[in-house]
Amino acid sequence: MHDFLCPKCEGYLRVGENIIFKVKNNKKQSALLLLSPQIGNYTSHKHRTFEIETGEPLEYYCPLCNTSLISDIHKNLAHVLMLDETGVSHHVYFSLIVGEHSTFETDGDSVHIAGEDAGRYTYFKIGDKFRKYF
Repeated sequence: MHDFLCPKCEGYLRVGENIIFKVKNNKKQSALLLLSPQIGNYTSHKHRTFEIETGEPLEYYCPLCNTSLISDIHKNLAHVLMLDETGVSHHVYFSLIVGEHSTFETDGDSVHIAGEDAGRYTYFKIGDKFRKYF
């Protein structure tokens, strides 16, 4: 079972079968959003009153320290840390755009991609350099 952490406070974001985020929509309304911890599974849960539209960018925040999770790679990607079963840390980047399926997991040497929309982000930072991921 993988754990997910905030890259700023290193607080645990996974509870049970979900990763929990604070998000804001275009109307600046806040809510909690639960995502599947399985890379490539784009199942999400939110309160029925929180309105989002396909194609809308959401702002993702750590629910513990309230830090923005926007990545330094691209303005449309969020960044979290993932600990694998052996305790090794990986960087996970995923799309902030509702309905866009793009996820990247890197250990610093290679990038593993998931999602049919991943081709929208063709360059990826590995170490101190940007490299093409395919």
